Amino acid sequence: MALPDGTGDSQHAAPEAHLVERTLSSKQAYVGHFLDVRADKIALPDGGEASREYIVHPGAVVIVPMLDDGRLVLERQYRYPLQQVLLEFPAGKLDPGESRVVAAMRELAEETGYRAAEWACAGVLHNAAAYSNEFIEIWFARGLTLGERQLDYGELIDLCLMQESELDSLAARGELTDAKTLICLLWLQKWRSGQWTLDWQPTAKLASCP
Repeated sequence: MALPDGTGDSQHAAPEAHLVERTLSSKQAYVGHFLDVRADKIALPDGGEASREYIVHPGAVVIVPMLDDGRLVLERQYRYPLQQVLLEFPAGKLDPGESRVVAAMRELAEETGYRAAEWACAGVLHNAAAYSNEFIEIWFARGLTLGERQLDYGELIDLCLMQESELDSLAARGELTDAKTLICLLWLQKWRSGQWTLDWQPTAKLASCP
């Protein structure tokens, strides 16, 4: 069954048919500057009906930027819904018509000022599957050079250079709570231990892809 970001294995569609919900009607309940909320009526696989409310999202990217000395580039920023500052890897949503790798390159440069010589795509995570079709694609970046940041209006971000061990300690103490950053830390540890692989590509090659 295809996932909201277009991924999925059609070979598994038939065995999962007893789980699949079918759209009967759909309406836009609210649209704002960022949020697009839908309210659907759906047919349940057991013959019943139910409602589903969810947020339509263009998708996003998160970047794990690694300096040559092993330190990681992270950010501290205030997250208004939580009323607190969170430690996170750089991330941002896709612009209309923008590819995921181009979005990763743009977000890294805008938020941190760093440009990377090499990139590797780790995969996709679904961070809020119960109420949004948002996906976040994980990118690793290395061979970093520092330039000018270009923060959007209203973006107030402190950069934080941190060793992997420091980030791991924060996670162990429950002080690192951002979901995408925790998953990126897992990917980083698996890759550095040799258990998971990354296919590194030069920036010039990826930037030329449509």
